[in-house]
Amino acid sequence: MAQPDSVRYSGRFAPSPTGPLHLGSLYTALASFLDARSHGGRWLLRIDDLDTPRNVAGAAERIIDTLFGFGLQWDDDIDFQSQHLDEYAAAIERLRERGLIYRCICSRAKLADSPDRYPGYCRNQNPDPSQAHALRLACPNQDIRFIDRLQGPMRQNLAKQVGDFVVLRKDRIFAYQLAVIVDDCRQGVNHVVRGYDLLDSTPRQCYLYQLFGQAPPTYAHIPVIVDGKGQKLSKQSRAAAVSTHSGARTLYRLLCLLNQAPPPSLRNASIADLLDWGIRHWQPAQLSGVARISQPVAHDY
Repeated sequence: MAQPDSVRYSGRFAPSPTGPLHLGSLYTALASFLDARSHGGRWLLRIDDLDTPRNVAGAAERIIDTLFGFGLQWDDDIDFQSQHLDEYAAAIERLRERGLIYRCICSRAKLADSPDRYPGYCRNQNPDPSQAHALRLACPNQDIRFIDRLQGPMRQNLAKQVGDFVVLRKDRIFAYQLAVIVDDCRQGVNHVVRGYDLLDSTPRQCYLYQLFGQAPPTYAHIPVIVDGKGQKLSKQSRAAAVSTHSGARTLYRLLCLLNQAPPPSLRNASIADLLDWGIRHWQPAQLSGVARISQPVAHDY
């Protein structure tokens, strides 16, 4: 039985339109879709198009067409981050009113010696607002804890391990960490299935949820696909765009990569039949504790 709307599972897939979908991003989309549908929940599509310098013309349309071609049908209207700039600005203002953010004029060169943690150079300096600056969120010296469905209990001290992080970039683009919280709250997302590479940023998001008085979603970070060199499949590594030309074969292959062990009898099944089987037999625990899955070199997808 479907849950009431107030507690019904609500998941999402939120790609950035910086290029077409590759096998790794389709793999994540499929996992998110199967998890939502297996719970009788809704699955939303959001286009994370805030990072305008990296957006590629026509990429959003190609992503939408590819998902549709693989039968990954979303609920409700497609949401675009670029339509919600006022909401992000309002969230920044709430943090500002509470004295939780400050201006930072540090250059990348200055931060090169401490890439993993911001040392707090500008925290007590009050730089001139006429200078180009980012806005950082002051982080307390306390542990942020959450339990990931696949990776188990997680703990991170933001002050010691990350430092104060950016919520508004120098180029006046709202940072991912802030925008994703505003987006998921607006859309009522309560379950997030995404790649293991985003696990480290989750405590920052949990802290923002805490500041805004909202409960964070339940997280499940799935293994990322890596190539023969151990490099994550990504647009940056020039991963090939996925094609719907042999869609059913690609879906079967993705179910295997997700450790779902589809029976050989499904090798020649239709996309609809593969998705139906995947929903009915979805076992996310098969991915528990795994960070990476190797992808054999192939070009038939």
